[in-house]
Amino acid sequence: MQRREFIGLVIGATVPLAARAQLPREGMRRLGALSVTASDDPVSRARARVLKDSLAALDWKEGGNLRIDWRDGNSDRALIGRSAEELVASAPDVLLAIGTPCVEELRRRTSTIPIVFAVVTDPIDQGFVASLSHPGGNITGFTDYDLPMAGKWLEMLTQITPPAARVAVLYNPSTAPFAEIMMRTLQEAASSLAVTVRAVPLRDVAGIAPTIAALSAEKATALLVLPDFFTIANRAPILASAAHANLPAIYWNRAFVTDGGLMSYGTDNSDIIRHAAAYIDRILKGEKPVDLPVQNPTQFELVINLKTAKTLGVTISPALLATADEVIE
Repeated sequence: MQRREFIGLVIGATVPLAARAQLPREGMRRLGALSVTASDDPVSRARARVLKDSLAALDWKEGGNLRIDWRDGNSDRALIGRSAEELVASAPDVLLAIGTPCVEELRRRTSTIPIVFAVVTDPIDQGFVASLSHPGGNITGFTDYDLPMAGKWLEMLTQITPPAARVAVLYNPSTAPFAEIMMRTLQEAASSLAVTVRAVPLRDVAGIAPTIAALSAEKATALLVLPDFFTIANRAPILASAAHANLPAIYWNRAFVTDGGLMSYGTDNSDIIRHAAAYIDRILKGEKPVDLPVQNPTQFELVINLKTAKTLGVTISPALLATADEVIE
């Protein structure tokens, strides 16, 4: 028996069958990707498509020189934790974490595998990185929030007729630990816009309908839905409740508006995923997360649904319409 054949037999005998099935081809690199949303959510499908296309443009071909192990969390924290465990155990070359809970679960399990995050709010206060310019450790990535966004959300709600005088800010405290920071910024902006804002926490899905229904009794009230994986995962009941209560609302992601919401202003998530792919490329080529600065968003998009505006009986100002990146009619 040749020495090479003998070594192959030894390796084959000592590696479990399931593990052997997961071994990458020679020369193939591995990416583990963990997303908060469900696999059948259009948001997840769009992000996965952009990631694969962006990596392919950088000469990382899935099934060729790159294997992507993708896990979807289905907005279930326990499932996200189990998926993170599986991905870390598979020892990929780099990990992609889309959403705050994914970063939290992955960082608990590894301090050595590079982690690139995307669509994450306030990574410094959440303890993911030491600073934007010098993240430290094994984590870096791209945020989805910049402080001026909060003031723009309020300003846009005053550019509808009838204008909003009261703004109810919806979020889940257990899944949006950064909400207090956003609320402070909103309070500061509210005084100059002659509106009042108040936090309206949503603790679970069952509380969405009654909470929003109670707001319908208040005159000149509008909704502001904060970035939060709870709100994106449960946008269907939020949108249905807002429509039933006849309340205008602004959201943080275009998916709300394409599903029937009034308007959204936020980061271009596809652009963030493309940037994350560029960092994955650089790490696969030998760079370290500690040397790659965390970056705030640079591209934003305003989407307005005029069909919904007509249903709600509100008029969008011509000035606001003129700045929209997309108008759904």
